[in-house]
Amino acid sequence: MARVVASAGARALSTQSGLAAPRVALVLSGSGVYDGTEVHEASAAMGALSRQGADYKIFAPDKQQHHVVNHMTGEEMDESRNVLVEAARIARGNIQALDKLQVADFDAVVVPGGFGAAKNLSNFAVEGAACTVDATLTDILKKFHAEQKPMGFCCIAPVIAANLFKGEVTMGSDTESDKWPFAGAAGACKEMGADYVVGDESKVHVDQANRIVTAPAFMANTAVHLVQDNVTNMVQTVLELVGRK
Repeated sequence: MARVVASAGARALSTQSGLAAPRVALVLSGSGVYDGTEVHEASAAMGALSRQGADYKIFAPDKQQHHVVNHMTGEEMDESRNVLVEAARIARGNIQALDKLQVADFDAVVVPGGFGAAKNLSNFAVEGAACTVDATLTDILKKFHAEQKPMGFCCIAPVIAANLFKGEVTMGSDTESDKWPFAGAAGACKEMGADYVVGDESKVHVDQANRIVTAPAFMANTAVHLVQDNVTNMVQTVLELVGRK
């Protein structure tokens, strides 16, 4: 049975002394909300993983971005950039190509949002409900799923989970408004066969059957600290699931 978890700030993860640190793969999609990873979400995820004592490693596809967007104007730029090279900005250079990710080396995987998840990790931004997910990422996530290892997705990234696993996801409201400008993506999740769960910016949702945690993050037009709290809650919930195999 699924559950909805309310954010409680810096809720400590219960661990037993002497246990190995949870090993988490963090998958990025570039650098910058309009054409890559949402930087604040990635930073919040890294901070939450570090604070909880997780051993995390960062990965991104070694391929060209769908396109490059001027983040001041919102206009497409006439240039090409590499997803891995751009994601290395967030990772402070400590990053590997996605095809180097070995599922056996990790207990969980987390995918922050930003339009890179819909443009570089999938083609959802162009194809909507008819989208496909990057082949390398598809293979990796299906292996995590087959081994019942927890997965976390926030912001627009839950469309990837909806596409591959048809389970329960949330990205917050399913009704577009000034606060929820991208809520139309909820309908696409439903078209892909997922069970969409309406929530708000303080909630994460746990699909217990698929061991998938989803969170709205910047799908809501809200304060940065609330997004950080929401992403932290998502990461903590993923880590709690690691301890409940």
